[in-house]
This record gives sequence, C-alpha cells and structure tokens, in this order.
Amino acid sequence: MEEDTVQHIGIIGVGEIGRAIVEGLRNEGGASPDVFLSPRGARTAAELSERYEGVHVCADNQEVVDRSELVIIAVRRQDHHEALAGLKVDDDKTVVNLMAGVAADDLRRTLATSAPIIRAIPLPAVRERRSVTVTCPSHPMVDSLFEQLGGALPVADEAAFNVFSALTGTLTAHYAYLATLTSWAIGHGIASDTADQYVRGLFQNVGRSLGDETRPLHQLAADHETPKGNNERIRTTWFDAANAAALEKALDGLLADLK
Repeated sequence: MEEDTVQHIGIIGVGEIGRAIVEGLRNEGGASPDVFLSPRGARTAAELSERYEGVHVCADNQEVVDRSELVIIAVRRQDHHEALAGLKVDDDKTVVNLMAGVAADDLRRTLATSAPIIRAIPLPAVRERRSVTVTCPSHPMVDSLFEQLGGALPVADEAAFNVFSALTGTLTAHYAYLATLTSWAIGHGIASDTADQYVRGLFQNVGRSLGDETRPLHQLAADHETPKGNNERIRTTWFDAANAAALEKALDGLLADLK
C-alpha cells in the first residue's frame, strides 16, 4: 500500500460538495476508502450510506474525527464555530478545510490542534472526477485524494489560494448569463424549451473548445469572431471596458473579504 493512500475519510458538513466527493470516490467502482459522515445534512448522509457500501453516518462530529485519518470540514463559514465547538482533533490527523474565507490559522485556533490543515477548493464536478482542485499547501495525502477526483493544483500560499477561491465565485454568474440569454429569446417569441435547448448546445460547444489547451483564452475568443461580425459587435458593445472593469472590481471586493 502506498503511504499517501488514505483508508478512512471523514466529512463534517454533508452538503453539495460533500456529496460530490463521496460520489466521486465511489465512481467507476474499485477500491475506495471508508467514508464517515457527520449527521449534519442528515438526509443526504443517510441516502449516501444506503447507496454505497463503506459509507457510514456517525452519531456526532467527534465520532467522524475519531474514525478517520483525513477529516474534511465542509460546513458553512458562518456555522463553523458552532459546528466545531469542543471537537478534539489529535495531532496525527490531517484536516482538509473547504470553507471559503476561513484561513488555516483561524481554523487551527478553533480546533486547538497541531494537526496539518490543508485548504482546498473542490467543485461539484469531482463527482465525475473531472475537476481540478486547488490545495494549499501541498500535502501528499490530500493531493493524492484529489488526483483521484480529477486532479490537484497545489499553490504555495493563502494569498494565491484566495485568488482561486474568488474565481470560483463567478460560476453562478455564468449560469445567470445563460439564463438571461434564454429569457431574451423567449421574450422574442421563441418557445422556452427550444431557447433552453439552443443556449445549452451553444455553450456546451464552448466547453469543448476549452479543452484545446494549445490556444490561450484570448486566442480562442479571437478565433470565434470575424471583423465587424455578430460576435465582435456584442463583445465590444456589451462586454466593453466599463463592463470588464466592473467585473474586476467585484472580484477585488470578494478577494478583500476572503482575506
């Protein structure tokens, strides 16, 4: 057995990301670590334990810690003091902090432990093992876990980590943009299911083109438009310099809060 292979994983806070991690670990069968889930998010935890062998719901968060080598903390930022109060984490455990805006030192004070604390940003696509997860700092066991789930991208410090964390905050804005396009088409007489189907297909093709890593993003944009064409018109009239500056200002504000 490789020394970096984890055999027992605990998850405290079984929400969307916790579920995705469990599903990713069980995806495609094969050997997987035992997983111990907190009763927080009881319905999701119970459903996962019924569906997968080797996934267990614990009585409380302390049992999750006691039965695990690697403990993933995925509670909401505003709930973490209450959820983790009184928890005893021995120094031989490894803690993975998924909470945006909670620095490693802050969590260390809350847990009063000398155990390694690694920050990570897994995305829902870990369930298909298709998401690269940013980690900080690099840790053999944690990086090995996320390599199984699509890839690990270790960064050296929390300043860089926070930049990546801010970038993840743009995901739902992208979905809202697509929903706005669909609503616009519906307003011009297109049936809602037809508009939805077309917009999804249009941007699924964009996703496929992103797989071509030989071309930088600015080159992909240039390759998809012609001078004075429709794409150039929307880019220059809607996504103009003021719009780009507003996006950067919003990201700067989020980054400041994450620090």
